[in-house]
Amino acid sequence: MSYPVIVGIDGTDASHAAIDWATEEAGLRRVPLHILHAWLGETLSAPAGQEVRRTRDAGEEALGAAREQAELHRPGLAVTTELADDYARDALLAMSADTNLLVLGARGSGGFPRLLVGSTSLSVSAHALCPVVVVHSPDAQSAPGGVLVGVDGEKYSDDVLIFAFETARRRRLPLQAVHAWSYPLVSGPGHAFPPVYEESHIAAERERLLAEALAGRRAQYPEVQVAEVAVRSGAAKLLVTLSEIHQLVVVGRHGSVRGPMRRLGSVSQAVVQHAHCPVAVVPVG
Repeated sequence: MSYPVIVGIDGTDASHAAIDWATEEAGLRRVPLHILHAWLGETLSAPAGQEVRRTRDAGEEALGAAREQAELHRPGLAVTTELADDYARDALLAMSADTNLLVLGARGSGGFPRLLVGSTSLSVSAHALCPVVVVHSPDAQSAPGGVLVGVDGEKYSDDVLIFAFETARRRRLPLQAVHAWSYPLVSGPGHAFPPVYEESHIAAERERLLAEALAGRRAQYPEVQVAEVAVRSGAAKLLVTLSEIHQLVVVGRHGSVRGPMRRLGSVSQAVVQHAHCPVAVVPVG
Protein backbone atom coordinates (compact mmCIF):
# COMPACT_ATOMS: atom_id res chain seq x y z
CA MET A 1 0.00 0.00 0.00
CA SER A 2 1.32 3.45 -0.95
CA TYR A 3 0.91 5.71 2.06
CA PRO A 4 1.02 9.46 1.36
CA VAL A 5 3.66 11.80 2.69
CA ILE A 6 1.84 14.05 5.18
CA VAL A 7 2.93 17.63 5.78
CA GLY A 8 1.49 19.74 8.59
CA ILE A 9 1.17 23.47 7.94
CA ASP A 10 0.29 26.53 9.99
CA GLY A 11 0.65 29.28 7.39
CA THR A 12 4.09 30.46 8.58
CA ASP A 13 7.29 30.76 6.52
CA ALA A 14 8.46 27.51 8.12
CA SER A 15 5.49 25.79 6.52
CA HIS A 16 6.54 26.93 3.05
CA ALA A 17 9.92 25.21 3.43
CA ALA A 18 8.22 22.08 4.77
CA ILE A 19 5.81 21.98 1.82
CA ASP A 20 8.66 22.10 -0.71
CA TRP A 21 10.59 19.35 1.09
CA ALA A 22 7.54 17.12 1.47
CA THR A 23 6.47 17.68 -2.13
CA GLU A 24 9.88 16.66 -3.43
CA GLU A 25 9.94 13.58 -1.19
CA ALA A 26 6.45 12.50 -2.22
CA GLY A 27 7.43 12.83 -5.87
CA LEU A 28 10.59 10.78 -5.38
CA ARG A 29 8.66 8.11 -3.48
CA ARG A 30 5.91 8.17 -6.13
CA VAL A 31 3.19 8.56 -3.53
CA PRO A 32 0.55 11.28 -3.00
CA LEU A 33 1.06 14.33 -0.80
CA HIS A 34 -1.48 15.08 1.93
CA ILE A 35 -1.47 18.59 3.41
CA LEU A 36 -2.97 18.97 6.89
CA HIS A 37 -3.94 22.08 8.81
CA ALA A 38 -5.41 21.76 12.30
CA TRP A 39 -7.05 24.97 13.43
CA LEU A 40 -7.96 24.47 17.10
CA GLY A 41 -5.80 26.63 19.34
CA GLU A 42 -5.27 29.19 16.58
CA THR A 43 -8.45 31.22 17.04
CA LEU A 44 -8.10 34.62 15.38
CA SER A 45 -9.26 37.92 16.80
CA ALA A 46 -12.83 38.33 15.60
CA PRO A 47 -16.20 39.66 16.79
CA ALA A 48 -17.87 37.49 19.40
CA GLY A 49 -19.41 34.38 17.88
CA GLN A 50 -17.36 34.60 14.69
CA GLU A 51 -14.00 33.23 15.95
CA VAL A 52 -14.55 29.70 14.67
CA ARG A 53 -15.78 30.75 11.23
CA ARG A 54 -12.96 33.27 10.76
CA THR A 55 -10.32 30.75 11.85
CA ARG A 56 -11.66 27.95 9.67
CA ASP A 57 -11.78 30.31 6.69
CA ALA A 58 -8.14 31.25 7.31
CA GLY A 59 -7.26 27.57 7.48
CA GLU A 60 -8.97 26.83 4.18
CA GLU A 61 -7.12 29.75 2.61
CA ALA A 62 -3.78 28.45 3.93
CA LEU A 63 -4.52 24.99 2.55
CA GLY A 64 -5.39 26.39 -0.85
CA ALA A 65 -2.13 28.33 -1.00
CA ALA A 66 -0.18 25.26 0.15
CA ARG A 67 -1.78 23.09 -2.50
CA GLU A 68 -0.94 25.63 -5.20
CA GLN A 69 2.67 25.77 -3.97
CA ALA A 70 2.97 21.97 -4.06
CA GLU A 71 1.47 21.66 -7.53
CA LEU A 72 3.80 24.34 -8.89
CA HIS A 73 6.80 22.65 -7.26
CA ARG A 74 5.95 19.18 -8.59
CA PRO A 75 3.44 19.28 -11.47
CA GLY A 76 1.41 16.12 -11.81
CA LEU A 77 1.76 15.08 -8.16
CA ALA A 78 -1.48 13.94 -6.51
CA VAL A 79 -2.20 16.43 -3.72
CA THR A 80 -5.01 16.34 -1.16
CA THR A 81 -5.78 18.73 1.70
CA GLU A 82 -7.53 18.42 5.05
CA LEU A 83 -8.77 20.96 7.58
CA ALA A 84 -8.85 19.14 10.93
CA ASP A 85 -11.09 20.24 13.79
CA ASP A 86 -8.36 19.39 16.25
CA TYR A 87 -5.11 20.60 17.78
CA ALA A 88 -2.11 20.23 15.48
CA ARG A 89 -0.20 17.88 17.78
CA ASP A 90 -3.14 15.53 18.28
CA ALA A 91 -4.12 15.50 14.60
CA LEU A 92 -0.57 14.76 13.43
CA LEU A 93 0.03 12.04 16.00
CA ALA A 94 -3.22 10.35 15.03
CA MET A 95 -2.19 10.40 11.37
CA SER A 96 1.29 9.03 12.12
CA ALA A 97 -0.29 5.57 12.34
CA ASP A 98 -1.38 5.77 8.70
CA THR A 99 1.71 7.07 6.92
CA ASN A 100 5.42 6.36 6.52
CA LEU A 101 6.50 9.99 6.90
CA LEU A 102 5.38 13.20 8.56
CA VAL A 103 6.97 16.54 7.59
CA LEU A 104 6.81 19.71 9.67
CA GLY A 105 8.33 23.17 9.66
CA ALA A 106 10.81 23.85 12.45
CA ARG A 107 9.88 27.25 13.77
CA GLY A 108 6.67 27.71 15.66
CA SER A 109 4.36 30.68 15.35
CA GLY A 110 4.40 31.66 19.01
CA GLY A 111 6.43 34.82 18.50
CA PHE A 112 9.55 33.72 20.40
CA PRO A 113 12.56 34.33 18.11
CA ARG A 114 14.93 32.32 20.35
CA LEU A 115 12.67 29.27 20.20
CA LEU A 116 14.37 27.41 17.35
CA VAL A 117 11.75 24.68 17.09
CA GLY A 118 8.05 24.95 17.86
CA SER A 119 6.53 22.84 20.62
CA THR A 120 4.35 20.95 18.12
CA SER A 121 7.37 19.84 16.07
CA LEU A 122 9.24 18.71 19.18
CA SER A 123 6.26 16.85 20.59
CA VAL A 124 5.39 15.11 17.32
CA SER A 125 9.05 14.12 16.85
CA ALA A 126 8.98 12.57 20.31
CA HIS A 127 5.75 10.62 20.00
CA ALA A 128 4.95 9.86 16.34
CA LEU A 129 4.65 6.25 15.22
CA CYS A 130 6.51 6.97 11.96
CA PRO A 131 9.63 8.94 10.99
CA VAL A 132 9.28 12.72 11.26
CA VAL A 133 11.25 15.26 9.24
CA VAL A 134 11.60 18.73 10.79
CA VAL A 135 12.58 21.22 8.08
CA HIS A 136 14.86 24.01 9.26
CA SER A 137 16.24 25.77 6.21
CA PRO A 138 14.86 26.14 2.70
CA ASP A 139 18.46 26.57 1.48
CA ALA A 140 19.72 23.17 2.70
CA GLN A 141 19.42 21.61 -0.76
CA SER A 142 22.31 23.80 -1.93
CA ALA A 143 24.64 22.38 0.75
CA PRO A 144 27.67 20.52 -0.65
CA GLY A 145 27.07 17.39 1.43
CA GLY A 146 24.32 14.82 1.24
CA VAL A 147 22.70 12.71 3.96
CA LEU A 148 24.31 12.56 7.41
CA VAL A 149 23.41 9.71 9.77
CA GLY A 150 24.43 9.27 13.39
CA VAL A 151 25.33 5.67 14.29
CA ASP A 152 25.15 4.70 17.94
CA GLY A 153 27.92 2.10 18.19
CA GLU A 154 26.73 -1.29 19.41
CA LYS A 155 23.16 0.04 19.82
CA TYR A 156 22.74 1.16 16.24
CA SER A 157 19.34 0.63 14.66
CA ASP A 158 18.75 -0.87 11.23
CA ASP A 159 15.62 1.31 10.94
CA VAL A 160 17.79 4.45 11.13
CA LEU A 161 20.31 3.13 8.60
CA ILE A 162 17.62 1.97 6.18
CA PHE A 163 15.96 5.40 6.27
CA ALA A 164 19.30 7.12 5.63
CA PHE A 165 20.35 4.80 2.80
CA GLU A 166 16.91 4.93 1.15
CA THR A 167 16.87 8.73 1.25
CA ALA A 168 20.38 8.97 -0.16
CA ARG A 169 19.46 6.54 -2.93
CA ARG A 170 16.23 8.34 -3.85
CA ARG A 171 17.87 11.77 -3.89
CA ARG A 172 21.11 10.52 -5.49
CA LEU A 173 23.15 11.95 -2.65
CA PRO A 174 26.27 10.68 -0.87
CA LEU A 175 25.87 9.36 2.67
CA GLN A 176 28.16 10.17 5.58
CA ALA A 177 27.87 7.93 8.65
CA VAL A 178 29.41 9.23 11.86
CA HIS A 179 29.92 7.71 15.27
CA ALA A 180 30.94 9.88 18.23
CA TRP A 181 32.78 8.35 21.16
CA SER A 182 34.25 9.59 24.43
CA TYR A 183 37.51 8.80 26.26
CA PRO A 184 37.77 7.07 28.62
CA LEU A 185 34.86 4.88 27.59
CA VAL A 186 32.35 4.08 30.31
CA SER A 187 31.33 0.43 30.34
CA GLY A 188 28.70 0.71 33.04
CA PRO A 189 27.66 2.80 36.07
CA GLY A 190 30.86 3.90 37.79
CA HIS A 191 33.11 1.80 35.54
CA ALA A 192 35.50 3.00 32.89
CA PHE A 193 38.32 1.51 30.88
CA PRO A 194 41.65 1.97 32.69
CA PRO A 195 43.93 4.84 31.58
CA VAL A 196 46.40 2.35 30.11
CA TYR A 197 43.77 1.45 27.53
CA GLU A 198 45.29 3.54 24.74
CA GLU A 199 43.12 6.10 23.00
CA SER A 200 44.35 4.80 19.64
CA HIS A 201 43.03 1.35 20.53
CA ILE A 202 39.63 2.80 21.38
CA ALA A 203 39.55 4.74 18.12
CA ALA A 204 40.35 1.61 16.12
CA GLU A 205 37.65 -0.36 17.95
CA ARG A 206 35.06 2.35 17.31
CA GLU A 207 35.97 2.42 13.63
CA ARG A 208 35.62 -1.36 13.44
CA LEU A 209 32.17 -1.27 15.06
CA LEU A 210 31.02 1.44 12.67
CA ALA A 211 32.27 -0.50 9.65
CA GLU A 212 30.46 -3.63 10.86
CA ALA A 213 27.23 -1.68 11.39
CA LEU A 214 27.35 -0.37 7.80
CA ALA A 215 28.58 -3.49 6.01
CA GLY A 216 25.20 -5.07 5.32
CA ARG A 217 23.59 -1.86 4.11
CA ARG A 218 26.57 -0.99 1.91
CA ALA A 219 26.04 -4.31 0.13
CA GLN A 220 22.29 -3.70 -0.16
CA TYR A 221 22.73 -0.17 -1.59
CA PRO A 222 25.86 -0.38 -3.79
CA GLU A 223 24.79 2.74 -5.71
CA VAL A 224 25.09 4.93 -2.58
CA GLN A 225 28.49 6.53 -2.04
CA VAL A 226 29.31 6.10 1.66
CA ALA A 227 31.90 7.79 3.86
CA GLU A 228 32.29 6.76 7.48
CA VAL A 229 34.14 8.31 10.38
CA ALA A 230 34.37 7.64 14.11
CA VAL A 231 35.27 10.78 16.05
CA ARG A 232 36.09 11.53 19.66
CA SER A 233 33.37 14.09 20.30
CA GLY A 234 29.97 14.71 21.78
CA ALA A 235 27.36 13.21 19.47
CA ALA A 236 25.00 16.21 19.44
CA LYS A 237 27.82 18.71 18.92
CA LEU A 238 29.26 16.66 16.04
CA LEU A 239 25.93 16.21 14.24
CA VAL A 240 24.90 19.86 14.64
CA THR A 241 28.28 21.06 13.36
CA LEU A 242 28.22 18.76 10.33
CA SER A 243 24.60 19.71 9.57
CA GLU A 244 25.89 23.01 8.19
CA ILE A 245 27.24 21.20 5.12
CA HIS A 246 24.59 18.50 4.68
CA GLN A 247 21.08 18.38 3.24
CA LEU A 248 19.55 16.03 5.84
CA VAL A 249 20.52 14.64 9.25
CA VAL A 250 19.06 11.28 10.31
CA VAL A 251 18.92 10.34 13.99
CA GLY A 252 17.24 7.61 15.98
CA ARG A 253 14.81 8.17 18.81
CA HIS A 254 16.36 6.32 21.74
CA GLY A 255 15.29 8.51 24.66
CA SER A 256 13.79 7.38 27.94
CA VAL A 257 10.04 6.93 28.18
CA ARG A 258 10.16 9.32 31.15
CA GLY A 259 10.56 13.05 31.19
CA PRO A 260 8.78 15.86 29.29
CA MET A 261 9.99 14.74 25.87
CA ARG A 262 9.57 11.06 26.73
CA ARG A 263 11.18 9.11 23.90
CA LEU A 264 13.12 11.98 22.31
CA GLY A 265 16.61 11.53 23.81
CA SER A 266 19.02 14.34 24.60
CA VAL A 267 21.06 13.92 21.40
CA SER A 268 18.03 13.74 19.11
CA GLN A 269 16.39 16.68 20.86
CA ALA A 270 19.53 18.82 20.55
CA VAL A 271 19.87 18.00 16.85
CA VAL A 272 16.20 18.75 16.13
CA GLN A 273 16.50 22.08 17.91
CA HIS A 274 19.85 23.29 16.57
CA ALA A 275 20.59 21.65 13.21
CA HIS A 276 21.11 23.87 10.17
CA CYS A 277 19.31 21.52 7.76
CA PRO A 278 16.23 19.25 7.88
CA VAL A 279 16.34 16.53 10.53
CA ALA A 280 14.71 13.09 10.26
CA VAL A 281 13.83 11.45 13.57
CA VAL A 282 13.32 7.72 13.16
CA PRO A 283 11.54 5.77 15.94
CA VAL A 284 13.45 2.69 17.07
CA GLY A 285 11.94 -0.47 18.46
